[in-house]
Amino acid sequence: MILRTALLVSSLSFASPLLAQGGETPAPDGAKVYFANIADGDTVSSPVTILFGLSGMGVAPAGTEKDNTGHHHLLIDRPPFGEGEDGAEELTYGVPADDNHKHFGGGQTEVTIDLAPGTHTLQLVLGDASHVPHATPVMSEVITITVE
Repeated sequence: MILRTALLVSSLSFASPLLAQGGETPAPDGAKVYFANIADGDTVSSPVTILFGLSGMGVAPAGTEKDNTGHHHLLIDRPPFGEGEDGAEELTYGVPADDNHKHFGGGQTEVTIDLAPGTHTLQLVLGDASHVPHATPVMSEVITITVE
């Protein structure tokens, strides 16, 4: 554990190469995930329906090992994926499951979610069969929305 922590701390001092890499599953060049019905700066009301857009790849349920596919994860009110306290581990070991990381391992491409009034950040991340980001992570920009 001490060696792993030391390696992680050492790796973080050279963060840009580390943050550019995910797991071992390849993603095709130009693959993109995006919000199909909301944009940065939008004001919405709760519950919020979010449509997940994907180009250059297909959607497959978690556990499905098929080339050029993955499944969606929605990050809510957290630092950009791969950044923050657990960012390096997320890139290597997968997307955690908690209130800030919603998994859509059934291959879902949309969700209707209750969000409290106020400002929220959202980001989409595609995961492979094991919830690990692809070797070149396929993730959206972080957007900020306001819920009335």
